[in-house]
Amino acid sequence: MDLPRMELKTEFLYRAHIDVEGLYEVGETFRGKRTIVKVKGGWFEGPRVKGEILQGTGDWFIVRPDGVAEGDVRDTYRTHDGHIIFVSYRGIINMPPEIWEKLGRGEDADPSAYYLRGQPMFETALCSPYSWLNNTLAVSVGKQAAMGVTYDVYQVL
Repeated sequence: MDLPRMELKTEFLYRAHIDVEGLYEVGETFRGKRTIVKVKGGWFEGPRVKGEILQGTGDWFIVRPDGVAEGDVRDTYRTHDGHIIFVSYRGIINMPPEIWEKLGRGEDADPSAYYLRGQPMFETALCSPYSWLNNTLAVSVGKQAAMGVTYDVYQVL
């Protein structure tokens, strides 16, 4: 059975920048090399939502045996008008070893040289003016830096 093809349409939601404060190295596990990334803070801004990313959240990050990394991120956003949004997402980073090495030396790398994508999900109070995010499917495209990451987040229409 042939399914009809559908063009995927998106709309820009916001850009987010996350500053990393440090790492907890778990080491090699049966799943791969596990690292827990501590978030120092950050910001997010878009046409309908903006604010700060709160300290103390993180990324339970693992590099699989094939060299591809998976992110399990849980962030807390506070909007400019005081509402809290829980943002969780899974992501994939497929980056050649030489790019990891560049970042490890504190150098920038061209984001077209690797794949950093995620799928954020949102949870906020039903009475919040941002409750529309509870029913939003989104995708993100990221740029990794030595001590942080920047994402452009898009709502799938």
